[in-house]
Amino acid sequence: MIPHIDLSARELEIAQSYAGGATYQRIANDLHIAPSTVRTHLATIYRKLEVSSKLELLTRLRGDAPQPRSQTELTSVISELALSLEEAINREKALSEVLRIISEAQGDINAVIPFILTYALELCDAEFGILFEYRGNSRFCASHTLGIAQPFKDWLDDQREFSVSPATGLGRMDEKRDVINIIDVKSEDIYRTDDPLRYATADLGGARSFVAIPMLAADRLVGAFTIYRQTVRPFSDDTTRLAQTFAAQSVIALENARLISAAQQTFM
Repeated sequence: MIPHIDLSARELEIAQSYAGGATYQRIANDLHIAPSTVRTHLATIYRKLEVSSKLELLTRLRGDAPQPRSQTELTSVISELALSLEEAINREKALSEVLRIISEAQGDINAVIPFILTYALELCDAEFGILFEYRGNSRFCASHTLGIAQPFKDWLDDQREFSVSPATGLGRMDEKRDVINIIDVKSEDIYRTDDPLRYATADLGGARSFVAIPMLAADRLVGAFTIYRQTVRPFSDDTTRLAQTFAAQSVIALENARLISAAQQTFM
């Protein structure tokens, strides 16, 4: 035990792993515990060591004395940790619930995607979301939407299946097969052209910040999972990673529906 650090053996093990760069999931896997349990231990560790960051944690583990803090600062740190822990637990519950819904849906995609979009918008703090199915050759179809403005929905319904230009978010995602995170859809050059999708997204939908996540089944693009904010509030890396998790679950739901449909056709 490092002198002057009042941690249990398990807490010290978790603290050292986390300070060394391990993620919650990696620590959970190594110790055969749930990620939420790791978070609970870390909240206790931060409180005991009077630290509020990974860097401060590493410093304390090296034996340095804690920096003096006022009671107000300590209360603020504890409040932030409690809020972060609650948010993390809510994320884990939402992801578990979505997986349960997928397993019970019997391939009914319409019973699954609305739940996925609902949780994604809530946890990613976004106003609306769209799941685009990929039709090949840079063509997409907005198969599921949630929270979008009626004029934008009407436009998408009228288009049904449409081509996207390489400069749009969907076009760049299609080309790169990678996440496209746009800070402000109105600040890009394409907004000053007559591109119909960008006009509809910004002017009819009121979107400003936007992230498009490729939905991949192996190396095959099956769609795009997109979420939007109606103010200029860029999506952080953590939020984008969370959205990627929901995109992956959407792929599972789509592939389940495809396989079940194929099996039903075989036995008809």
